Amino acid sequence: MMLRAIGSLVAALALLVAPVQARAWGFYAHGVTADIAYANVSPQTRAKINELLRQEAMLGTPECRIRTIAEASVWPDCVRRTFWRWGYTAAWHYRTTPICEAYNPRANCSGGNCVTAQIERSHRILADESLPAHIRLEALAFMVHFAGDIHMPLHSGDKDDRGGNDRVTDYGIVPDRNLHSIWDGPLAERAVTTGPDKVLRRYSAEERKELGGGTPADWGRESWQISRDIVYPNAFDVDDPCASDLPGETALTQEDIVEAVPVARRRVQQAGIRIAELLESAFASGPLPVEDRR
Repeated sequence: MMLRAIGSLVAALALLVAPVQARAWGFYAHGVTADIAYANVSPQTRAKINELLRQEAMLGTPECRIRTIAEASVWPDCVRRTFWRWGYTAAWHYRTTPICEAYNPRANCSGGNCVTAQIERSHRILADESLPAHIRLEALAFMVHFAGDIHMPLHSGDKDDRGGNDRVTDYGIVPDRNLHSIWDGPLAERAVTTGPDKVLRRYSAEERKELGGGTPADWGRESWQISRDIVYPNAFDVDDPCASDLPGETALTQEDIVEAVPVARRRVQQAGIRIAELLESAFASGPLPVEDRR
């Protein structure tokens, strides 16, 4: 009876915890960007992705499955919890640049330990057919995840607050979140689930051309600019977030949220289409990709 009671308690706690994890940007918006990419690659590329997904048992991470590209997109966040094995990847998820300084695409990336460098590294590994399939699958998961991360503005823009993590922020009537978690979570989720048309779909050639293009360095610069021009002004009701110090606490009103949603929505769409482009080029025949050294 005691064991049964303990089991019931564990199950109940799991139900309480699971929704919190599922609502994180790493689990919801990442999955959507990956599914957008999957819907916008060629049948040939989709077949090659599926072939790699069948090798997931070789990764040795049974607690973090990769049976679909959506699961691949959150795998790097899942395995990071096993710190003794994957803790070294923590710095790969971001490269914050102060919004009140000139953007430098080469800064804050010592030894390639930043998101832009890891997108390029993972892309090269994925493209190398001489490597074992499970190594390429790992690279696919990192590439898809990091290409999503770099489109979230506060993975690139910062004002001495760890990308908004140190700014206590109310989200509407929900108190005591932080600015980073809001853009990571509920704002991204609202952006995906509302709007004039579906986010997850096959886009036209014209739409793909308009949303796609650029390099990881370009995408990081875009996110940094959005942080400076939109995220911080929106959160603190200022025209220039660099004109003075910002308070440690703030609140996003419903008006602020409505203003921010289209920005978050476009970043999700851009991420999905650009991931599709990365996948197409990685699986294309020809020479291996060359690192962007700008």
